[in-house]
Amino acid sequence: MSGNETGQAQVSDRVLTVPNLLSFSRLLLVPVFLAFLVQGQDAAALIVLVISSVSDFLDGYIARRFNQMSRLGQLLDPAADRLYIFAAIIGLAWRDLVPWWIVGLIVGRDVFLLVLGVILANYGYGPLPVHQLGKVATFALFLGLPLIMLGLAVPAIAVFSQPIAWAITLWGAFLYWWAGAIYLIETVRAIRLARASLPRQSDTLEP
Repeated sequence: MSGNETGQAQVSDRVLTVPNLLSFSRLLLVPVFLAFLVQGQDAAALIVLVISSVSDFLDGYIARRFNQMSRLGQLLDPAADRLYIFAAIIGLAWRDLVPWWIVGLIVGRDVFLLVLGVILANYGYGPLPVHQLGKVATFALFLGLPLIMLGLAVPAIAVFSQPIAWAITLWGAFLYWWAGAIYLIETVRAIRLARASLPRQSDTLEP
């Protein structure tokens, strides 16, 4: 067994790896995806989204299979996921196909997590580990939003796909905030532990 005797993947500081290049390509396609969506070219936007999803699968597979996991990749991958979600809801809202409160609900949750991250950093903590519920919520949004787009690209199936798409999207948004509540609880717990570990100040003045 080479590289890692414990069987756990090594995470390196390398930048120029095949998975990272694939992640960069996903990021470069975000504005292309958004432009197609805003212009009403739903079929083209779906094609870009499929290409991005395939590259997402490939970069994860290659990173694990060939031990090319990196810290940069761990940042790029979730960043690309969020940007595609933001691009999808903003593009659809721009065309009045989804209400803007959905945009505020989803974007607001990530702004909320950003604030929690700043608070944790002030106490010397890094970002909280991704909760399984957050992964499920992201998956639901990644499934629901493209289904909405699919109904737009193929109107013949919209009567069937749209109710399902909206149910999944709204459920994903609910889970998104549920996960946010869990992150808030974990942040409060971390702050309490940090404060408890601080030395108590003396009530008397030092001579």
